Amino acid sequence: MQKVIIVGASSGIGKELARLYAGAGHFVGITGRRQDLLYLLQLEYPNRFVTECFDVTGTGNIVHLESLIRKLGGLDLLIYNSGFGEAKKDLDWATDKITVDTNVNGFIEISNYAFNYFVRQGHGHLATTSSIASIRGNGMAPAYSASKAFQSAYFEGLHIKTRMMKLPEIHITDIQPGFVDTQMAKGDKKFWVAPPAKAARQIYQALEKKKWRVYITRRWWLADRQTVQMDAGFHIPPDRLASPDQPALSTQPFFWHFPCLFKRQRMAS
Repeated sequence: MQKVIIVGASSGIGKELARLYAGAGHFVGITGRRQDLLYLLQLEYPNRFVTECFDVTGTGNIVHLESLIRKLGGLDLLIYNSGFGEAKKDLDWATDKITVDTNVNGFIEISNYAFNYFVRQGHGHLATTSSIASIRGNGMAPAYSASKAFQSAYFEGLHIKTRMMKLPEIHITDIQPGFVDTQMAKGDKKFWVAPPAKAARQIYQALEKKKWRVYITRRWWLADRQTVQMDAGFHIPPDRLASPDQPALSTQPFFWHFPCLFKRQRMAS
């Protein structure tokens, strides 16, 4: 039985992950900005869920985390799932600021605390929901893709640091979803869209296996591979990427499609 905290669990992937962990018999601390949504989720597993209602852009993140840890009686796994993204033709400071406050400042404060908590404890698992958008800049939402690149690079650094510090019992996981059918994904050019429950199941399985980076759904690793090839100055031929369960890719760069990923939505933060 694990003691799990999911930061950003009132909707979408975070909500489905919370259900999976509680259904498997774990104790789960869930957070979000809306107490009513947390309460409704808590009713599903009243003996498995504890809650803290707070906004990760505020000043009380650590106080709320410590309160959750006390309620749970410890901490084995923390998943940072809060996020914000908005697409705009102009470059708007208010949008960039809330994006950075949520996806960078809130993220790093909570991740730093959890990592050091696990170091003192000698074991633990830290995960973040970054994005496949982290691998490329996006003209419609530059702060979003940059903030997700920050998350991914920071977790790669933590992954390396655990080896430098010889901490084999501390695990780091960078979760990179593509399109998931949540409020964050709108538009008419979405492809490979996964239901939140399917995305959560794949994330749950990857976390159980202690993978350090995972693409959700799994076929999105092809977007990362194609980007690497693009940076090298050539494309992978589509017929080389085709398989019975994964159709051949267009050689058009993936991120030409990605403005539809970013509408004004705040994800369970």
